[in-house]
Amino acid sequence: QVQLVESGGGLVQPGGSLRLSCAASGSIFTINYMGWYRQAPGKQRELVAGITGGGTRNYGDSVRGRFTISRDNAKKTVYLQMNRLKPEDTAVYYCNVRDGAAYWGQGTQVTVSS
Repeated sequence: QVQLVESGGGLVQPGGSLRLSCAASGSIFTINYMGWYRQAPGKQRELVAGITGGGTRNYGDSVRGRFTISRDNAKKTVYLQMNRLKPEDTAVYYCNVRDGAAYWGQGTQVTVSS
């Protein structure tokens, strides 16, 4: 069984920063891909950022240049540094980890509001 534990969400003012973390544990060994998705009310889940085992990163158009994804393979943890946050970044953020199968975290709420 695989567990993904997310942390770091919360309420922040526009222009502020947050850092999300997602730690994988359990029966997961060779992680090929780690990523973050988000889903706002009434909208489809969308890619925020992803990073492969080799370190190749990809970002959604709306966050490129503001968000940075990184990973610590030894800790089986993926991070999302979010800077210059906007109200439209408000959503539930989900961690996604793949080793052949795909696993999802429970989601963490990010709210950007003054």
